[in-house]
Amino acid sequence: MSKRLGLIVALTLVVFAAQNTMAAQSLPPANQWIPQNAVISLELTRPKALLELLSGEKATAAITALPLYQKQASTPKFKEFLNLINFMEITLGTDWRTGLAKLTGGGITFAVCPEDTVLMIIDAEDEDMLQKFHEILLNMARSEAEKQEQPNRVESTQYEDVTAWTFNGKEAHAIIGKRLVFANRPEGLKAVLQLRARAASENLTSKAAYQAARRAAGPDSVATVFADLLILKNIPDIAALLEQSSGNPLAALTLAGIVEAVRDSSWLALGLDCGESKLIFRASVDGKTTASTSPVAFAIPNKSGEGILPNLSVPRRIAALSLYRDLHSFYAAKDDLFPERTSGLIFFENMMGIFFSGRDLTNEVLIETKPEIRLVVAEQEYDPAIGTPQVKFPAFALIFRLRHPEQFNEVAEEAWQKAVGLINFTRGQQAMPGLIIDRPFQGKTKYTVAYFSTSGIEDKTNLDPRFNVRPALAMPGEYLVLSSTDGLAQDLIDALHQETEQTPKPLAGTHSLVELEGGRLSSILEANRKTLIQGNMVDKGSTQEQAEANIDLFISLAKFLDRAKLSVGVQEGLTRAQLEIKLNLQ
Repeated sequence: MSKRLGLIVALTLVVFAAQNTMAAQSLPPANQWIPQNAVISLELTRPKALLELLSGEKATAAITALPLYQKQASTPKFKEFLNLINFMEITLGTDWRTGLAKLTGGGITFAVCPEDTVLMIIDAEDEDMLQKFHEILLNMARSEAEKQEQPNRVESTQYEDVTAWTFNGKEAHAIIGKRLVFANRPEGLKAVLQLRARAASENLTSKAAYQAARRAAGPDSVATVFADLLILKNIPDIAALLEQSSGNPLAALTLAGIVEAVRDSSWLALGLDCGESKLIFRASVDGKTTASTSPVAFAIPNKSGEGILPNLSVPRRIAALSLYRDLHSFYAAKDDLFPERTSGLIFFENMMGIFFSGRDLTNEVLIETKPEIRLVVAEQEYDPAIGTPQVKFPAFALIFRLRHPEQFNEVAEEAWQKAVGLINFTRGQQAMPGLIIDRPFQGKTKYTVAYFSTSGIEDKTNLDPRFNVRPALAMPGEYLVLSSTDGLAQDLIDALHQETEQTPKPLAGTHSLVELEGGRLSSILEANRKTLIQGNMVDKGSTQEQAEANIDLFISLAKFLDRAKLSVGVQEGLTRAQLEIKLNLQ
């Protein structure tokens, strides 16, 4: 009996000891080790999902096929980097993708705290590999320190049960189980270890603003970001940026509601989801400006079902923008929005007075426009009979929706022709050729176009840049189209007729929408590569080699973008934005 009792006691002690060992090895979520006063935190909870997208076979093949990559791959520094990767693979006994996944697969947490303290916590899946990786870095740091005759800068200290290391005498880090904790200052690491020792103490997760931001970001996000705006808005540069945007008429018109929402918010939340060749970013702030008495109420759809119209689709489209902006209310509030009357604003009002024959700009002109405003940018298709410019500009057009088109069409036509007449008068004073006005048809819609004649030019393959412009005015149905070319005006006339037949539904609650086509963007950049390189050399003082590298990098990034879509609006009491990026990995 006593033997059986002793066996039971022994087994109980073994189980108890095993449970204690497992409890000691288990770690709380990394965000519980971040101090409560963190200003910014980034939590990458599923690194493998991003690694699979950005370093998978398709992405790797697309990157290595780029001429820019192949050019860099032949440089000594890049070869040295590849040798380091090969050394890591051999030492760790795995390829770099698998090794990176095992070293970071548990999650990455990054935080910026007061006093310029930066923290990073990495949770590995393989503890042995993490220890082996640290040994590699430790040996490399010791070797480098000895070369510089500073061997004492690599040292370790003991903090209770944790061994803390520094490789340069400034940063500090420690490995706790499968977790690597890094701080750019020893005080930062000490704060983390103190939170670890006092599990019940206040940390970032106990902060109300952080909790609200995490809920807004969504529980299934691959990565989330929290920013304490109450602290960030006190930084002089950020405060100045918010102030400058409110004093700029164009910025106030395009960013209305966004800047004010950030200014009135206490936190910012970002969430990231990813799928096959797609990244989706969602941003939320807790501030909103929707009161009818607010100076920026012109940009916020307040009635149920109100919002922007879908972007228009035309051939060769590069970008499209759709805004909900009541121009009448915007200009009526100009004294509140822009208390200082700048010379630019005075000039604009004087010119509008000339074009619209002294009509009141607020109550007789802008009142005729509805809040739905759209912009389209498209690559041009040049007619060989007319000619091709040396520098190729994209075409762009503004589309307004009118309240009383039958009454306002002639007013708009008169204003447009006055503007063309003023251009011709100015060019005539300088003995330069002017624009010729014509009124052709596109289908049943008669529109007006002004153009520079090429009849006296023999070589039409290398024309002056002014031949990119053939300004056109079209008024199909209830819309007014101001286009830089007649070709885009024709495409928009067809698109608007088609849209009218289908009765488009507004995107309720959304006040801004931007779409970008990466393929078309890269095409227009490549068509003007030489001009862009020359401009980079002149503007930035770069050498030709540096300018080529800068422009080629920009073109390569554009090629990786299939399309992007950004929408902004007010939903569920929060100002929200969503950015969808579709990558081109073919």
